[in-house]
Amino acid sequence: MYFSPIEFTLKSLYNILTHIAAFHLKLIAPFNNKLQKGVTGRALTFNTLRSKIKSNDNVIWFHCASLGEYEQGLPVFEKIRSQYHTHKIVLSFFSPSGYEIRKNTPIADVVVYLPLDTTKNAKQFLDLIHPELIVFVKYEFWPNYLNEIKHRNIKAILISALFRNDQSFFKPYGKWMQPYLFAFDHIFVQNKTSETLLKSIDYTNVSVSGDTRFDRVSNQLNIDNSLDFIETFKDQKLCVVAGSTWPEGEKLLIEYINNCTTDTKFIIAPHNIKPQQIHSLVSKLKKDVVLFSKKEDVDLKKADVFIADTIGILSKIYSYADIAYVGGALGNTGLHNTLEPAVFGIPIIIGNNYDNFPEAHEMKTNGGLFTINNQKEFNIKMNDLIHDPDLRLKAGKANSDYISKNKGAVSSIIDYLTL
Repeated sequence: MYFSPIEFTLKSLYNILTHIAAFHLKLIAPFNNKLQKGVTGRALTFNTLRSKIKSNDNVIWFHCASLGEYEQGLPVFEKIRSQYHTHKIVLSFFSPSGYEIRKNTPIADVVVYLPLDTTKNAKQFLDLIHPELIVFVKYEFWPNYLNEIKHRNIKAILISALFRNDQSFFKPYGKWMQPYLFAFDHIFVQNKTSETLLKSIDYTNVSVSGDTRFDRVSNQLNIDNSLDFIETFKDQKLCVVAGSTWPEGEKLLIEYINNCTTDTKFIIAPHNIKPQQIHSLVSKLKKDVVLFSKKEDVDLKKADVFIADTIGILSKIYSYADIAYVGGALGNTGLHNTLEPAVFGIPIIIGNNYDNFPEAHEMKTNGGLFTINNQKEFNIKMNDLIHDPDLRLKAGKANSDYISKNKGAVSSIIDYLTL
């Protein structure tokens, strides 16, 4: 790759900063549990690969930043796994939140942390796994890894990619990053805007396939979503499910629940399920509350609020919802997955910080999603949906139709790979 003097300087600065970051991560990791997991896990990566990948193995490499990207890529991973069942699959994560939850996934033979993006690490990693095919998901752009992939002429694709004009690739100071995108043989993007941006820098091996998350959530309809304890708790009453909640959203929920006079059940699935957070939430609620962890000790039918102090069941819980609130957009933590409840044909309420989530914009335009900014707006919209079954039905149908319309990304990607 040719770089102008300025671009070469920026590339060199990136490499220097990466080494500096690696040094400082080791220094501060002992004081941060999440960082410590990442540092410790990365230190084990190469030995793990040496022990589990042989030189004559046929290997496919999947890489995701975190859990969200894994869930996004999973429908594609499953199809590839079934078609290349004699290959070994290496799955890498950058974040502990992905690795710790999916380190035992059956989709892969080996699950590791991706070492930091240095030239030495990239060469050693690819030497050990020698992949025939590489699949990156959404936002993963590591210059040294991509440079080595391009140098070795390994087939690589990027799926469910989403580009915005404020990203460095499309700014003068980020021009040095553009050549690395050409390490991908093909990029499957979620929307036309992303395709246009790529073509503006002369990247033409691009397809608008949509978002694989639509296929992922659609698969939820094909499995058994029943949960006996939720069935008993709901007791055939109207049910509001608040998923992946943060304190700012929980504050609105608590106020509303405490003053609710309708015969409505509420389920809260907090993003943070640490005991002190759950205790704080319970202490502020004036209604009868039951925890998932203590559900065997109470009469579920008599409870007004069910708190899911566990992980892994929210997508099934949404199947019992008549109304959903999805957290993350009242603050700056980022909106959580609105497609999970949408597939069940229910209306959704979120906060108003959702600029970087095109699906939320589209669902709002379609009339299936409603945004709020404060307690008054939350109360009004919740009351509207509770008291107006026709509004619930209309909004819910708009969401389920939206999911159905946007399926098919997985087929486009698999068709490309099998040509």
